[in-house]
Amino acid sequence: MAAERADAAPLRPIGLLGGTFDPIHLGHLRLAEEARETLALECVRLIPAGRPPHRGEPGSTADDRLAMAHLATAGNPGLEIDDGEVRARQKSYTVPTLERLRAELGPRRPLVLILGADAFEGLPGWHRWQELFALTHIAIANRPGYAPHARRWPATLSPELAALCQDRHTSDPADLRAAPAGRVIPFDMTPLAISASLIRDLIGHGHSARYLLPDSVLDYIGAHGLYR
Repeated sequence: MAAERADAAPLRPIGLLGGTFDPIHLGHLRLAEEARETLALECVRLIPAGRPPHRGEPGSTADDRLAMAHLATAGNPGLEIDDGEVRARQKSYTVPTLERLRAELGPRRPLVLILGADAFEGLPGWHRWQELFALTHIAIANRPGYAPHARRWPATLSPELAALCQDRHTSDPADLRAAPAGRVIPFDMTPLAISASLIRDLIGHGHSARYLLPDSVLDYIGAHGLYR
């Protein structure tokens, strides 16, 4: 999408969902879809990590994970795939990705980084994490196994994160359209206890992973002998 004129009408936010997607599964897709609908997003861009810095080597190549993401989102115009991190040579850090998207989409477009509650609480361990709020809003999904946000925060946040989030919280998706970045909004998602590690383990032991991920992705895994 081209950068927008400064005098244009208010813009709908674009959601951003990053991950290793090794492999992409229905939990990822449902999170993206519910965020898009609940937060009134124009679309959600799924961003497969090329070289994830905080974990070991993925079980499949970056190109395979990108191909599976394209298969999984085919037919849903509300979900897009961004290949920027896969094509980059450096490790996949969120702030440089957001800076790239800002350059592409312009300074006025609201961006919404979608995180699980566990990832949000771990933000102080991220590369250049304090810069996130100048680049994007943050939407926090209530993942399975976590108490509602109101019962956890700010007690479970580090003092530095709690201080940086002070006065940023909102429960109104309309606030995301009022500024390009800087707000924190929690939302609930349907609990789906599906994990990529479970899928890899099932396939690796010769068990069925059907109905945990799209058939097109499962067929790709079988055709390319992944995770065995």
